[in-house]
Amino acid sequence: MLASLSTLPRTVWLIGLISLVNDSASEMLYPLIPLYLSSVLMAGPRALGIIEGIAEATASLLKLFSGVIVDRTRRAKPWVVFGYGLAGFARPLIALVGSWPGLLAIRFADRVGKGLRSSPRDALLAASIDADKRGLAFGLHRALDHAGALVGPLLAAALLAADVPLRDIFLWSIVPAVLCLALATQLREAPQAATTPRQPFDWRLRDLPPVFRRYLAVVALFTLGNSSNMFLLLRARELGVAEAQIPLLWASVAAVATLFSTPLSALSDRVGRVRLLVGGYVAYALFYLAMGLIARDGWVLFGLFAGYGLFMAATEGVEKALVADLAPAERRGTAFGWFNLTAGLFLLPASVVFGLIYEAASPLAAFAFAAACVLGAALLLKVWVAPAPPANGRH
Repeated sequence: MLASLSTLPRTVWLIGLISLVNDSASEMLYPLIPLYLSSVLMAGPRALGIIEGIAEATASLLKLFSGVIVDRTRRAKPWVVFGYGLAGFARPLIALVGSWPGLLAIRFADRVGKGLRSSPRDALLAASIDADKRGLAFGLHRALDHAGALVGPLLAAALLAADVPLRDIFLWSIVPAVLCLALATQLREAPQAATTPRQPFDWRLRDLPPVFRRYLAVVALFTLGNSSNMFLLLRARELGVAEAQIPLLWASVAAVATLFSTPLSALSDRVGRVRLLVGGYVAYALFYLAMGLIARDGWVLFGLFAGYGLFMAATEGVEKALVADLAPAERRGTAFGWFNLTAGLFLLPASVVFGLIYEAASPLAAFAFAAACVLGAALLLKVWVAPAPPANGRH
């Protein structure tokens, strides 16, 4: 695998490095938002569900728009640069808000930046690599992304241990934002095949292959059971994990995902995307059931969070590699847009419903509902999405 990594293009490595820097800032703040929400803004799980659901779902509309624009213009870099810049410079403003609607506005701006960059970035990555190495390339991207997610919580834990106020930690996120923007300006557009025509502005799903549309239905059902990860951190806090240890708990997820994203995603190049995804979905369902049943913190809880990192490693890169496999080259940006849109839109009901069940019934009921949705998605993935091998070549 090391030999294969050395042959990956400069664009693949640069996109991964940008994600590492961006997530070092994003994930430094991510575990702190539930704490900030409850201890400073005095809001609970319902507000958390509304904030995360609306921010992700609304931004997802831009993921489709930016994907369609990439197919139309054959230019991804401007959207990537602007998207990272907007998100990076929005995060420090969290330190200035005084209520949860203000936090919603900042998270919305952050997610809009992600919406503008995600589909163009994924399309650029897919266009820069041969089909038989898509799993490896997307896995490397996710590994570097999670490496940033590992650095971020460790920084947060160190700052909390040093009694740095939460507001000041948010302000420090401006430093990686500047570095990330500088790196994004160094990206180069992927060369276009002479036979690949420019596409009209066409967002319609019906023109994409039927197997891709069935895959989107699977993604929708899975996402309905995949509410915001902040509920996991909230659950850990309720089980007795100390405030200063919350970032370390999330760091264990990032550490496992960093180590295993590249080899597991690369494995899908050989054994097939669908087989690996089904296994990952089943593991997710078991993890969620365990999170509902566990009664207190301890090493078992840290072990569960590490297992969650293994699920992420086995699925995140593979899901996107499968999009590239199923979509025609000339509609790849639109396909990534629909994939990101579907996941984002269904995160709204997923997070809101999970929060409502969590408060009205019990944590176990909420986690069991999510697990049932994901098991259904695993079954449909096995039945509906044929494990066809990808076509040869980049396009």
